[in-house]
Amino acid sequence: MALSIATKHMINIVFAIFVLVPFLSACVTTQQGGLAARADEKKTLEYSVQLARSYISKGHWAAAKRHLKNALKIDKSSPEVYETLALVFQNTGETELAEENFKRSIKLASDYSRVRNNYAVFLYQQRRYKEAAKQLEVVVSDILYDKRGMAFVNLGRSYLQLEELNKAEAAFSRAYGMDRHNAQLMYQLADVYFQLKEYPKAYRLYRAYRSQVKQQPAQALWLGIRLADKFDNQDEFSSFVLALKNLYPASKEYLEYKSVFGHDG
Repeated sequence: MALSIATKHMINIVFAIFVLVPFLSACVTTQQGGLAARADEKKTLEYSVQLARSYISKGHWAAAKRHLKNALKIDKSSPEVYETLALVFQNTGETELAEENFKRSIKLASDYSRVRNNYAVFLYQQRRYKEAAKQLEVVVSDILYDKRGMAFVNLGRSYLQLEELNKAEAAFSRAYGMDRHNAQLMYQLADVYFQLKEYPKAYRLYRAYRSQVKQQPAQALWLGIRLADKFDNQDEFSSFVLALKNLYPASKEYLEYKSVFGHDG
């Protein structure tokens, strides 16, 4: 019996569907394979960078470079790879190569706060304090950066070197607000307040610092001596002078004490 035109049309449609299904399946399979390959490459890249950082921590520069070379074969646009290369060159004293790789990493990921912070540390070590502060101002604006408190500390230290005391105080205060049990920050702020002639604030923070440490370093004892003098506390003054003389007789702080107060204690 002859098939109707409608029936023939339905058969053609069904045939077309069964012909298309294998091709659609093949496309899906190929796409999944590509995604899996890219995932494997990403894992290999991350592992290579992790190994390189491990070798850096041990001072094995050649091994670190070998893994980073492999990482670059996978992805030449990875900011993490260039950052890690910069750390290698920074540690081997190749400052031009270090800076080149820091800048390349930042160019690839301008919002990569960790590399900016590391670049700022590099600049600080090169005594390029103004450039370091510029990088750190960007870092501390990233409110989700997990090392933001330390970035504020680094920013404060940079401004201290630039003799911008008010900016240094602002940075240290932000850091202290994030970590009120940090003894070093207590001392740093006390020292800045002393330089700003805000002696009550300096003395309060210095006393908090003293309660946190077992033995004060020379610079802290020298700050204590000057604060005790400001508040005419003779007992503290004599105690700090004796400690400075006995513990750090060759320190620049003890020499400064003798220069300012005119005697050996």
